[in-house]
Amino acid sequence: MEKEAKIYIAGHRGMVGSAILRKLKNKGYSNFILKTSSELDLRNQQAVIEFFKKEKPDYVFLAAAKVGGINANNVYRAEFLYDNLSIQNNVIHSSYIYGTKKLLFLGSSCIYPKLAPQPLKEEYILSGKLEPTNEPYAIAKIAGIKLCEAYRDQYTCNFISVMPTNLYGINDNYHPENSHVLPALIRRFHEAKVNNLAEVTIWGSGTPLREFLFADDMADASVFLMETYDKKEFVNIGTNKEISIENLAELIKTIIGYKGNIVYDSSKPDGTPRKLLDVSKLNGLGWRYSTELKEGIEIAYKDFLKKN
Repeated sequence: MEKEAKIYIAGHRGMVGSAILRKLKNKGYSNFILKTSSELDLRNQQAVIEFFKKEKPDYVFLAAAKVGGINANNVYRAEFLYDNLSIQNNVIHSSYIYGTKKLLFLGSSCIYPKLAPQPLKEEYILSGKLEPTNEPYAIAKIAGIKLCEAYRDQYTCNFISVMPTNLYGINDNYHPENSHVLPALIRRFHEAKVNNLAEVTIWGSGTPLREFLFADDMADASVFLMETYDKKEFVNIGTNKEISIENLAELIKTIIGYKGNIVYDSSKPDGTPRKLLDVSKLNGLGWRYSTELKEGIEIAYKDFLKKN
C-alpha cells in the first residue's frame, strides 16, 4: 500500500477496526476515510454505493460486523445473518464497482465445523456441521470468504480474507449479556470485587479450550497481509496457544484481584469443545504474535476501568 493511498476502514470505532487504524497511523499512513454507523449504514445498499462512488477508496479493511458472544449469537440469529450478509455484500460489491485496489475481509474462527480436527487448518472449511449456537454468524462469514474468492475468480479483484481467532483488547464490548467470554469475565469479576460478592457464576463446565489473540496483534497481522499477501486462499490468524475457560477465569480473577469463589453452571451451553487455529501458513509468511495473554488482559482491564 502506498503511504498516501486513500484507505477506508469499515468499523473503525470497533475493537478490530480501531486497532487497524492505530497500526496504520503508526506506520505512517494518514489518508483515511472514516464513517460511523450513524453516518453510513452499511446495511443500506444505496448509501454504500453512493459513498464508494464519491470517495473511491484505494484500499478497504472490512472490519464492520454485527458481533457478540454465545448468548447474542443464539438469541439474535436473524439479525446476525441478515445484517452481516448485507454489510459484506454491499462493501465487497461496491469495492469491485468503484475500482478498489485491494480489500481485506475479516472473518471468524467460528466458520469451522464444530468437531473439525485440531488444530484447524484453512482447508477444513465446509467439511462438517457448524456449532448450532453461532451458525447464522458463521454462515454469513463463510459467504463473505466465498464472495471475495468469487470476485477474484470472475473479476480478478485482489480481495483477500483472514480468519482471526477469539479477539480481545482495547475498545472491547463489555455488554452484560452480549459480550464475548473474555470481556464478559473481566466485567463479572470486576463487579463482583466492587460489590464484595461471594461468588461468580460462569456459563458451562469450564472445560472448553479457547485461543485468544490481542486485537493489536490482529491488526498488525492484517496490515502485514495487506502489504504482502495477494492469494485467493484465506489465512488463519492466531497464537497457536490455548487455555481452558476455567484457567482463563482463574487468570482474570487474579489480575483483577477478586477473592471470592467461581461456580460453573453446567446447565448452560459450552459451545465448541475446542477451537485452536493452525497458523503455520501465516508463520510461514513471516508473521508471529507478540502479546502474551496475561499482558494483553492487563491492558484490556486498564481500558475497561477508563470507560466504566
